[in-house]
Amino acid sequence: MEWEYMAHAPIEDDLCTRIRRSEQALMAHHEGVLRTYGLTMTQYMVLLALSREGGMSGSQLARSCGVTQQSMSSVLTNMETKQLIHRQTSPVHAKVQIATLTDQGRALLDRAYQEVIILERALTDAFTPSEHAALCELLERATTVLIQQTRHATAPPTA
Repeated sequence: MEWEYMAHAPIEDDLCTRIRRSEQALMAHHEGVLRTYGLTMTQYMVLLALSREGGMSGSQLARSCGVTQQSMSSVLTNMETKQLIHRQTSPVHAKVQIATLTDQGRALLDRAYQEVIILERALTDAFTPSEHAALCELLERATTVLIQQTRHATAPPTA
C-alpha cells in the first residue's frame, strides 16, 4: 500500500526532493555571489572557518567543509598561492601544516560576507522567531537522519 502511494505521488512531495531543491537554490546563490570575488564555495567556507576558529589543519578544514583531505589539500595550495592563507608547521606535529588567514584573505572574506549575509537575513526575515528556531531544529534532525542513513547505506554488508 505504501509503495503504491509513493509510486504515484508527485516527486515534489518527496522530502528529499524538497531538501535537494533548497540546497541547489542556496548553492546557486552563493556560487553566483562568490564567483564575483574569485572564490569557490569551499574556499569561502575555509576562509569563514579560519576566521571563526583560528588556525586549523587541512584535516580539520576538510571535515569542517565536508570535502576529502585530498580535495582540501589542493584547495589550500591554491589559496596559499593567492595569498589568502598562510600555512606553517604545527608546533605539536611536524608533518601537520596549520592554515591561518592572511590580511588579504580576511579582507576578501569581509567583502564577500557582506553579500552572502543578505540571503541569511532574507531567510531569517521570512520566518517568525519561533518558526526560525523550529526550522533550524528540524533541519538538524533531518541532517542527523541523512548522516545515519548514509553510514548505514555505505557500511560493508555483514556476513
